[in-house]
Amino acid sequence: MIRVDQNKNHLVNKISVENLYFYYGKFPALKDITIQIQDRQITALIGPSGCGKSTFLRCLNRMNDTIPNTRAVGKVLLDDKNIYSPDADVINLRSKVGMVFQRPNPFPQSIYNNVAFGPRVLGFDKSTKNLDDIVEESLRGAALWDEVKDKLDQDAQALSLGEQQRLCIARTIAVKPDVILMDEPCSALDPIATYEIEELMRILKEKYCIIIVTHSMQQAARVSDWTGFFWLGELVEFNHTHEIFTFPRSKLTHDYISGRAG
Repeated sequence: MIRVDQNKNHLVNKISVENLYFYYGKFPALKDITIQIQDRQITALIGPSGCGKSTFLRCLNRMNDTIPNTRAVGKVLLDDKNIYSPDADVINLRSKVGMVFQRPNPFPQSIYNNVAFGPRVLGFDKSTKNLDDIVEESLRGAALWDEVKDKLDQDAQALSLGEQQRLCIARTIAVKPDVILMDEPCSALDPIATYEIEELMRILKEKYCIIIVTHSMQQAARVSDWTGFFWLGELVEFNHTHEIFTFPRSKLTHDYISGRAG
């Protein structure tokens, strides 16, 4: 695997993955993945369908644990603590590493209750006023407050798809995570809603480590600081996004980006 030396860039590692393998039964979906993911940066994962990038993303908050007959081998360090150690608290992990899915999935509840759900479960709502503040802050953080502030009691599923996705982002940041995972967050959205989500990502990276899986190389080039290229379960190349798209070091990366492979 080709990678750049990140230490010289004076960035802070948020997640360090060391020699990670992931198996569906006996099939190795991920093979010897080693990567350092920086805090307050956007890291994009690109590659053809079935190359392992979404599997890798779900390894970062152990969502793959819910799939029978799977196992991970290796280390995933979040703030230098191995999330796969026997004493790791998975519930705490998922509050620190939030996830936004491919299709917006608001709960069939009010806008307010969607955002308040996580804080209530985790006991953040010491008072109604405090919960009101969390909901407002989260909706503002997702650039949705001005559109919904007068209809917080309305059904969240009545929102447009773009608004629903921003609501899901608000629901994610309401529990104050350190990392936001996004699995094809714009694939179901129109160009205008996609632009709004991309602008939101740029704002959110001032506070969060963001990792996005995308099939759109144009989107990766537009929004990310770092890009990793996956192929058949391997991380072929990882570098600054500009370098990946302008001067790829691997011929396979070059062929994929230019449309000759994949």
